[in-house]
Amino acid sequence: MRDPVLAGILSLIIPGVGQLYNGRILAGILWLILTPGFWLGTGGTLGWICHIISAYTAYSYAKEHPVRI
Repeated sequence: MRDPVLAGILSLIIPGVGQLYNGRILAGILWLILTPGFWLGTGGTLGWICHIISAYTAYSYAKEHPVRI
C-alpha cells in the first residue's frame, strides 16, 4: 500500500523522492533535476512552486493508486 501523506512529505523534503516512492522513476528523476534548476535559475521563486507541485503530484498519485503492482 502507498501512503499518500508519506509520498507528499518525501517529495516536499526532496522533490522527486515521493515520485520514486510511488514507483514513478522517470517522473522522480525529472523532478530531481528540474527543481534545483528552477531554484538556481529564478533565485528561489519558481523553486518553491516546483516543490509544492512535486509534493501535490506525489500525494495525488499515491491517493489514486494505493496498491503497488
